[in-house]
Amino acid sequence: MRTPHRMTTHPFPNPYEELGALDDGGPLEEFLHEDRPPDEPSREPTEEPDDGWSPPNHRRGSRRRRKRLAGLPFAVKATALVLSLTAVLALADRWALLYAEHRAADRVKDQLHLTAAPEVEIGGFPFLTQLARGRLDSLKVTVPDVAADRVSLAKVSATATDVRLDGDGPTSVRGARIPRLRGEVLLSFDDLNRELGASQVTFTGHGRDRVRARGTLPVAGHDLSLRADARIRRDGARGISTRIGGMRLDIGDLATYRPGRRASEGLHLTRATAARLGEETAKARALLSVPSIVRRLGVPDAAVREALRDDTKLATLTGAPAFVHRAMRLNLLDVAAAHPELLRRLGFDPTLLKGLTRLTRPVLADRLSLGFRLPHPADGAVRLRDVRVERDGIRVEVSGADLRLGH
Repeated sequence: MRTPHRMTTHPFPNPYEELGALDDGGPLEEFLHEDRPPDEPSREPTEEPDDGWSPPNHRRGSRRRRKRLAGLPFAVKATALVLSLTAVLALADRWALLYAEHRAADRVKDQLHLTAAPEVEIGGFPFLTQLARGRLDSLKVTVPDVAADRVSLAKVSATATDVRLDGDGPTSVRGARIPRLRGEVLLSFDDLNRELGASQVTFTGHGRDRVRARGTLPVAGHDLSLRADARIRRDGARGISTRIGGMRLDIGDLATYRPGRRASEGLHLTRATAARLGEETAKARALLSVPSIVRRLGVPDAAVREALRDDTKLATLTGAPAFVHRAMRLNLLDVAAAHPELLRRLGFDPTLLKGLTRLTRPVLADRLSLGFRLPHPADGAVRLRDVRVERDGIRVEVSGADLRLGH
């Protein structure tokens, strides 16, 4: 029988020590090991000799990867290498292209005295090969908002082919020679409405070569309704001109002014105003009291005398269709020169009449002119090929030959 362990008395006994003291290797130990065969090794962990700590070997994965790459076919590795080099060269080519486009845009801006740099697009691939042989497959330049006489061109775009670079090498390009060029010019109606809009006129296309102008025109403090038609045509090799026709200014429903010297032009009463003379006795009497006007109207003197004595006969005379037609053909500007007070009694403002006399046909046509001319290049030639009116404006096709850029 084993001698029981001697327990040391403490003020507060340790429960784990008491449990350990109860273990005498008896039934509990036999119960824990009774099912283990005699020849079965113990499952208790065995202590291994401590040889000291060593760092992990991270190179094993890299060696395994190298072994796997070493097992790939040579063609696969060569293809991967070629693809990598191609990607690097393509990236370098694109960066060189962007730099060249930026430099070309600055050169065009300085040479044409533009307020903003244009858009330059160099075509063809690869760019570095073209630069090395001194020729570009294509060069496209787009310039917005170019001043042209009284108006601005909304967009000028041109594409040149087979552009030959001037310089001693790829890094010393001084300019370019353009043997052939095709381009397009747009004169926008929106820009015309804004730039010529002091008269509050709106331009719209009407057919292939016609433009309609509608709006109001201030004259001597009065806003007159304006109607005009412009015919667009090519003027020489580098310009377009506009032939203004059908110009008409309406003074309310009182009268219509058409600048010119022909019988149908000048200042004339509207049909509504001429027909109302039969109802407005005072205006009819004032008109028939001037002998020169009576002769222009072609009314017999006896009929005039009877109408001036009898309001009924006056209304019958002035209300007749023949009288209305003759009154409409009367040029009131001629009447105003000799009888200014008469037009005042008819409802006309004298200052407006003076303003209309200064608004001659050339003056009004110049206000509505849409013509422009392309700048003449220092070298080479630029010509207009076609002019047509479209919904958004006037579009002009241009061509050029033997042009130079830079230097």
